[in-house]
Amino acid sequence: MRLKINHASRYRYNSPVSYGLLQIRQTPKSRVGQEIIRWDLHVDGGKVEAEFEDQNANWVQLISLNEGGQELTISSEGEVEVEDRAGVIGAHRGFTPLWLFQRTTPLTRPGPLLRKLVKASPDASEGDIARLHAIAGQVREAIAYEPGWTDTDTKAEDALEAGRGVCQDHAHVFIAAARLLGYPARYAGGYLMMNDRVQQDAGHAWAEVHVDRLGWVGFDVSNAISPDSRYVRVATGLDYREASPVSGMRFGASSESLDVSIQVQQQ
Repeated sequence: MRLKINHASRYRYNSPVSYGLLQIRQTPKSRVGQEIIRWDLHVDGGKVEAEFEDQNANWVQLISLNEGGQELTISSEGEVEVEDRAGVIGAHRGFTPLWLFQRTTPLTRPGPLLRKLVKASPDASEGDIARLHAIAGQVREAIAYEPGWTDTDTKAEDALEAGRGVCQDHAHVFIAAARLLGYPARYAGGYLMMNDRVQQDAGHAWAEVHVDRLGWVGFDVSNAISPDSRYVRVATGLDYREASPVSGMRFGASSESLDVSIQVQQQ
């Protein structure tokens, strides 16, 4: 399936910014199961200072804000050909060793609730894939999908305690559970073509687990499915912080507002 994507982020500051530098992961790469036909990124109110691959083989752009500016717009648009591989990405690639994806992080550190969830999970007698889908179901039952209750700093254990969250929380809890059981697991962020609408106000998140003889396999806990031809992978990492579409620093502005517009549709 060929998908057309438009993504615009507009930052506004209530006073002039003397210095600002953003780290952007919004450019997908050709990988197993997806081919980038074209992709263009435009910056208004700043400029691209450098581009590089990070430790997870994500494409990163460093964007500086114009000195004294109060607005920055980052717009990207492109087409991606995606193959339905039932979530199977295959062999591990990138600079980060596979064993590192078994390491916990502040956002995925297990607590009593997460350990209880894992203790109640099935064994691997029906196979790793069946086991992982069952755990995904447990996570989905434990955390109702309700925007507005969590944010990008919410930890997996806190989301379980709240009993509600969004795709990022589902991914973090599932990743933490998989790691407790000995699987390398990572966070994946990107785009999802919705069946009922084109316009979206945020990207999507899911998880990937490394399974013997298959390699990396994706699990979208929120939608109870392994990623298919509607998904475009942009960045991966140990958790949201390593795969976040934007992070950075600024001086000289007391507050910031952000408007995001994303459109994903079949070409």
